[in-house]
Amino acid sequence: MAKGSRDSIILKCTVCGEEAYITSKNKKNHPDKLQQEKYCPHCRKKTLFKEKK
Repeated sequence: MAKGSRDSIILKCTVCGEEAYITSKNKKNHPDKLQQEKYCPHCRKKTLFKEKK
C-alpha cells in the first residue's frame, strides 16, 4: 500500500507553550496550519493549540 500525503504534527499550547498532543493531517487537503481548542494539562483549562513547525 502506498503511503499518502498524511503527516504527523505536534500541537503546541499558545498560552504556556506546552507540546501536549500529537495528531496527523492530510497536507494535500489542508495545507494551512491546524488550530484546535483542547485541554492543556499544564494550564489546567481549555486553550488554543496551534500546529508546531
